[in-house]
Amino acid sequence: MLLDSVPPPGPTRPGFWRSPLRGPWLTAVFGLVLLFGISILFVTGLLSYAAYNPDLDPINDQTPGKGLLGFYLVTWPTSPYWGYRLSQGIHVTLGIVLVPVLLAKLWSVIPKLFEWPPVRSVSHALERLSLLLLVGGAGFEFVTGILNVQLHYIFPGSFYTLHFYGAWVFIGAFVVHVVFRLRRALMAVVSREQGPAQPPPDTEPPAPADPMGLTSPRPAAPTMSRRGAVLMVGAGSAALLAVTVGQSIGGWMRATALLAPRGQTPGSGPNGFQINKTAASVGIRAIDVGPAWRLTVRAGNRQVLLTQDELYELPRHTSRLPIACVEGWSTNDQEWSGVRLADLAALVGLTERLPQVLVQSVQRGGPYNAVVLAPNQVRDHRSLLALEVNGAVLSQDHGYPARIIVPNAPGVHNTKWVGRLTFGEPA
Repeated sequence: MLLDSVPPPGPTRPGFWRSPLRGPWLTAVFGLVLLFGISILFVTGLLSYAAYNPDLDPINDQTPGKGLLGFYLVTWPTSPYWGYRLSQGIHVTLGIVLVPVLLAKLWSVIPKLFEWPPVRSVSHALERLSLLLLVGGAGFEFVTGILNVQLHYIFPGSFYTLHFYGAWVFIGAFVVHVVFRLRRALMAVVSREQGPAQPPPDTEPPAPADPMGLTSPRPAAPTMSRRGAVLMVGAGSAALLAVTVGQSIGGWMRATALLAPRGQTPGSGPNGFQINKTAASVGIRAIDVGPAWRLTVRAGNRQVLLTQDELYELPRHTSRLPIACVEGWSTNDQEWSGVRLADLAALVGLTERLPQVLVQSVQRGGPYNAVVLAPNQVRDHRSLLALEVNGAVLSQDHGYPARIIVPNAPGVHNTKWVGRLTFGEPA
């Protein structure tokens, strides 16, 4: 039985919402900006997922029950070496920049959230459900993403899993919404269905064509134009860009990233660049990386134990590579020096068709103490077990005595405090 069509007092009545700015044109402008921006966010999000090499589970991708949603896109390349830095920087920076636009879009349609009666038919109920998934999904994705960027790990579970499933729920509702609303939005912008928020003196405003019911039946006196509202929202996005983008570009611009976590910068000098976690924060003890430390290299039944001095006796190579993290921050290119992963594979008899390798840290517990690197990453001549950076021995916070550095890989795959390399069978 449908509810009475007469709305109760309060926000369910159209006259409750009196802003003269609301209407199809303003909503359409914000909607089209979000269409463009969210499409880029989704594509860069898929690229980030691919960069984790999810077919190398259950180490790299621990998403439970992903099924068809976890389809593997491509074998993630190692070139260009700055690719992940660029795509993830765009993903995080754009997500933050779009926050004012998203809030403005929600503000512009808020009367629709209080429609009365709330359900008029089965089709109307389905439409309302899709809007719930759209608005709820957008809020969930933006909030969890920003919390992760700010290093506030307060999620009831893994951010990776929550953001993954949230993205698919949101994008499904988003696509449905675009299919049904895009034509109307384009017409609203092109035809300028609404006049200015404040009509010229001594004239009557034309009756707006507003099938969406966003225009107030008794608007209050305007204090700005709709164009002014768009410019104000744009200024807010520009301000967020100015205080965020520096964390992805790096260099002197990193100091401008006032609202982004700078990570921890351990002073100046060769090791004076950003880190996410210190050795102390993950429980690395002096004994773990002291004189008794050994690197275990294994493939099948063959195993080699190497001291740090023995690693230094192996052929040394250098690579200039950045570290780029999923949180959006990245370093400038650093000069790493160490032993190629391919040369370490050769020590255990692997010289052709190099396989993947399981990299394990001496870090105890936690989700990031192991990673699997794909065969193409092992083969790349720039992939190193690094012993030095910028001409100096690695600091303990940067992974002393040895860490992985791989081109075009998420920072979490550049495992620190490496204790074991296990090469699998050739692919």
